Amino acid sequence: MTDSFFNYLQFEKRYSPHTLISYKSDLEQFTIFCKLEFGLINISEADYNLIRAWIVSLANGDLETKSINRKLACLKSYYKFLLKRGLIASNPAQRVKTPKLKKRLPIFVEEKHMVDLLDSIVFPDSFEGARDKLIVELLYGTGMRLAELIGLKENDISFFDSSIKVRGKGNKERIIPMHKQVQLAIENYNKLKSLTFLHQSEADYLICTDKGEKAYSMMVQRVVKKYLSLVSNAEKKSPHVLRHSFATHMLNRGADLNAIKELLGHSSLAATQVYTHNSLDRLKSVFKQAHPKA
Repeated sequence: MTDSFFNYLQFEKRYSPHTLISYKSDLEQFTIFCKLEFGLINISEADYNLIRAWIVSLANGDLETKSINRKLACLKSYYKFLLKRGLIASNPAQRVKTPKLKKRLPIFVEEKHMVDLLDSIVFPDSFEGARDKLIVELLYGTGMRLAELIGLKENDISFFDSSIKVRGKGNKERIIPMHKQVQLAIENYNKLKSLTFLHQSEADYLICTDKGEKAYSMMVQRVVKKYLSLVSNAEKKSPHVLRHSFATHMLNRGADLNAIKELLGHSSLAATQVYTHNSLDRLKSVFKQAHPKA
């Protein structure tokens, strides 16, 4: 039945490959827990108390709350799937409370450091150098997610109206404007790409490895960490930090929160509002300039 569940997530719910891998690992861990701790072989027979016991054991093991919440979300989805197909009478995970996450402000790179990286740092004059610069330009210049970057295809780029078509979570499509510097980076990269790989099977994907194959998460993460390390001392140096930087810098320069929400592909404004906390310095500046008593 787990195979049917993952087929459902992949083809009907259109979950990302990363989420599918995580959920498979979560179900395997839960299956092992049920067998070792309670002697239960078939996890479809698990009840509320057993699921809660697993969540408590995870929390006692110092696992991050975010990871625990994902594992619980996996179980809720799995039992909801079984319930819809009439294989169980109720969802035993539904009553298990989701642990509250600690509120964390998004980590971002200062605007002047991003300007230094893209305008002053010299990238190698090669296919690899052009690709690496394009990765940074795209992530920071559009705010797209790592998975969205990897899934970009050449025909998703429109030079005619300076836009990029992105497939987000749930395979939802959105159009992101492309500024001139990103466009120039793509044009330069495409020239070197066509010269480097005359024959390649995955040429329709925009970002390629050194061997001309479709890019993968770890490669992009290495590139981002390498170049952010040149300009930033931030503890975290990931593609998502560039997404946070995009949103924070846009908001600092007066962009409407709803517009940023659409650009990021957020389903609700609540997810975007976290960036307002990073704009306190800008608000203080406006207050000092505008208030007669400031």
